[in-house]
Amino acid sequence: MLIAQITDTHIKAAGRLAYRRVDSAAKLGDCVAHLNSLEPRPDVVLLTGDLVDLGRPEEYALLREILAPLRMPVHVIPGNHDARDSLRKAFADHAYLPREGEFLHYALEEYPVRLIGLDTVVPGEQRGELCGGRLAWLDAQLTRAPQRPTVLFMHHPPFVTGLANMDWQNCHSSEQLGALIARHPQVFRILCGHVHRVIYMQWHGVTASIAPSPSHSCALDLNANATHDFVLEPPACELHLWREGAGLISHLSFVGDYGGRHPFYDNAGKLMD
Repeated sequence: MLIAQITDTHIKAAGRLAYRRVDSAAKLGDCVAHLNSLEPRPDVVLLTGDLVDLGRPEEYALLREILAPLRMPVHVIPGNHDARDSLRKAFADHAYLPREGEFLHYALEEYPVRLIGLDTVVPGEQRGELCGGRLAWLDAQLTRAPQRPTVLFMHHPPFVTGLANMDWQNCHSSEQLGALIARHPQVFRILCGHVHRVIYMQWHGVTASIAPSPSHSCALDLNANATHDFVLEPPACELHLWREGAGLISHLSFVGDYGGRHPFYDNAGKLMD
């Protein structure tokens, strides 16, 4: 099974540029074409939050238009830039999303790996949280299937990255989540967004990771007094390959050619001119 992860697409409507710098709609369109061209093609796409920039219906309408050519199922969770009600209405045909209730969390049972999407949004705030109700829901979901290998995906990472300009707004209930995961060893990966950079770490015995944005990146500044800034780097998404007995193997997949598709060697193993 091959899982594609796209995150932090920040779609703006009516041709507006994200942060007055980047055409996030065009960047996502390139990413969609990239995924459709892959061989093998991903079995599923996870969009891990900040799908649009201001949570407006017209932004979600454009998002749906850009995603329409994808040749595989798409599953979405909200980020701090999203609005739950507008997202729910825009994806009303996505049966996995809850039709009622406060939170947009769910479990996907139809794949070789169990996928559980978590809603970490705190309305009106940039930080994330998994409150008691959300943690209780997750605990119940994991208790139902203790033998199934499980991947969690969420917008706000639960760990400190060393990027001071972002760490203050990560998931603020990380210790409670870590204690819960320790009781459910079938959870072996956590896929996150929010930070716009590729970051990996071992966290409470589980590999936790952050995927890049195909639009723009948070500056790599590890100074304790770093200020918030974005930079433009090669757009990318992540591919997570599940193989029974091998676990989840992750790859950074750059969107664009960069001259890298031309072989260095011929079929006989001779270096080409």
